[in-house]
Amino acid sequence: MLPLTMTTKPSKQLETFPNPRPGRDYVIQFDIPEFTCLCPKTGQPDFATFRVQYVPTERCIELKSLKLYMWSFRDEGHFHEDVTNRILDDLVTAAAPKWMELVGDFYVRGGIKTIVTVTHGKR
Repeated sequence: MLPLTMTTKPSKQLETFPNPRPGRDYVIQFDIPEFTCLCPKTGQPDFATFRVQYVPTERCIELKSLKLYMWSFRDEGHFHEDVTNRILDDLVTAAAPKWMELVGDFYVRGGIKTIVTVTHGKR
């Protein structure tokens, strides 16, 4: 049996595609339940579900690139507040939405559950 070869790798590159209905305001939403990064203090894994909602303008976020982008944080140390804001900044830079909300819902760690909500623009 041949060894398994990975065809994709983590990437910080977010891709977009043209909005098929740029003349209409509508909300796109996705849930990302398998986010992982490392605690910058202990090096232990932190797990989260991210929820994204946005109203696109000219560009929409391509989902495979989003998956690879979120995967790229797996071996990096980040505070919850910083990584949530960084992801929002990168999504806004890539897609320039009219409005975007990102919720980082981090699993319980040390008896504390953290939820970080960040927004861009007006809905």
